[in-house]
Amino acid sequence: MSHADAQDFWSDKYRAVGEAYLFGTAPNRFLAAQAGLLRAGQRALSVADGEGRNAVWLAEQGLDVTATELSPVALEKAEALAAARGVRVDFALADALNWTYPDETFDLVVAIFIQFAAPDERARLFENLKRTLRPGGCIVLQGYTPKQLDYRTGGPSAVENLYTVALLREAFGDFDIERLDEYEDVLDEGSAHRGQSALVGMVARKPG
Repeated sequence: MSHADAQDFWSDKYRAVGEAYLFGTAPNRFLAAQAGLLRAGQRALSVADGEGRNAVWLAEQGLDVTATELSPVALEKAEALAAARGVRVDFALADALNWTYPDETFDLVVAIFIQFAAPDERARLFENLKRTLRPGGCIVLQGYTPKQLDYRTGGPSAVENLYTVALLREAFGDFDIERLDEYEDVLDEGSAHRGQSALVGMVARKPG
């Protein structure tokens, strides 16, 4: 899918729910569970952040947050959410696959359901996420596993875009993996992620 096609695809999805938020306004539960990792003043990057639920929550924890998002429709909603919550986020209209990731800049990278990336794109994306972290920084990642295709309660329909523990362990083998679990949970994230879900969550730290 071209950049323009992807932008139109996602903008149509965000526009279709009107003033509602496609993925809700609460932070992703796996991300929120990692609150103990966060320190006020840290720099965080939330990748393909959508309508702002995760970036805004991070800013509420006192972090200095940059968020990328492909869809201008989603970004407008994200800016409205940040304003309503009284926080500041540096929102960038950008394709996560092609954004210029600054070297060793962020203390935290958040990658929640970024499974639009096919395998060749994913390898490049993961390398960018790793490179933009400072030594000692963490990546918090959540995605769907192939079993999600049985539930169809969210996520891509292409099995090759989904994650397994083995895939993530190999991709982040040069990091210190602090948590890596496959599990199931009932998601309630707007209208797009709702119901029994097959998930994988990872926290991995860049060697210092």
